[in-house]
Amino acid sequence: MATNKLNSKNKMALKARAHQLHAFVLIGQHGLTTEVIAETNRNLDAHELIKVQVAGDDRAQRIAIAEALCTATGAELIQHIGKQLVLYRQKSETTE
Repeated sequence: MATNKLNSKNKMALKARAHQLHAFVLIGQHGLTTEVIAETNRNLDAHELIKVQVAGDDRAQRIAIAEALCTATGAELIQHIGKQLVLYRQKSETTE
């Protein structure tokens, strides 16, 4: 479920919206698990735009986690500041 790439204007608007958000998902010492991916999917389905808190001081590891999480969820990385990631995935337009 790949998202269309957002342009810089859209990303700036999403960054502004994300500023007031709190982290919905916390990635701890066990790293990226299936439970973390499932929780991220649930929150993206509900909110589209979420913050994810990644534990650990290794910047390269946090970037690798961000890339793997985006690949696993079909989300786009909007921003990576320190230990916080901002992810976006447009809600699917399903009718019931």
